[in-house]
Amino acid sequence: MLRHSTIQLLRLPFSFFLMPVYWFALSMIPEVNIAKAILIFILLHLFLYPSSNGYNSYMDRDESSIGGIEHPMQPTRQLFYTTVVLDIAAALISFIVSVPFAIAFLVYIICSRLYSYRGIRLKRFAVWGYLTVIINQGALTFWMVYVGANADATTPFPWIACIAAAFLIGGFYPITQVYQHEADTKDGVQTISMLLGVRGTFVFCAIMYLIAFGLLFVYFQHSLQLVRFGLLQVFFVPVLLYFFYWVTKVWKNKAAADFKHTMQMNWLAACCTNLAFITLFILNYIG
Repeated sequence: MLRHSTIQLLRLPFSFFLMPVYWFALSMIPEVNIAKAILIFILLHLFLYPSSNGYNSYMDRDESSIGGIEHPMQPTRQLFYTTVVLDIAAALISFIVSVPFAIAFLVYIICSRLYSYRGIRLKRFAVWGYLTVIINQGALTFWMVYVGANADATTPFPWIACIAAAFLIGGFYPITQVYQHEADTKDGVQTISMLLGVRGTFVFCAIMYLIAFGLLFVYFQHSLQLVRFGLLQVFFVPVLLYFFYWVTKVWKNKAAADFKHTMQMNWLAACCTNLAFITLFILNYIG
């Protein structure tokens, strides 16, 4: 039986924060293989992401708040074994989707281990750690979903949308680190947020989102779907309003860059972004 600490540190709810990339990629596919799309959803959100989170928690042994958990429990050896089982099972099952998908899946697993493993620990380096996250959670995941769930292999791959996915993660990820500077310093980790500073993190994230939406505008304009681009903007209005509200508080008092506000921002952004891309997927499917 899994210990309470193991279940907590797999951080299953955190998969919801990463889910927008899945729906984004799915909404770009002209003809979706529903069976494979469901399998990919399970592999990503119930195997890959929890395993990656769990392994990171096993290596970090956090004593302060982490993404989605205000009071993390200490990991046991069971957590490590659970992540190994999840990885092996998911890697084997991934071949059902396709060989290219399985190879990409294995690359993600390896990169997530290099990111956290104490012997290498890419997360120690602000730029390398940041690039590892946005390439894997953004571009690579988009590629896996699009190629894996696409029923028509002759469809041109939407590279602009794929790059936009990396920038979307790039605008989200530093915000999750903004309240952890002290804990990361004690652990010998320099995150991109620490490099930028509290205020710099917010400015940087705003720039990344502007680039992401600029790329989306180019993609939708090229595909003559500007109405859908406009629809996306409607869903992001609540996110923008909260972001500017939070920025105003942080500019007055840096202590406002705390766990509570970070989680509120993450949940709001994830809900709005998921709904936006699910809506595009439905429109694409029924259209």
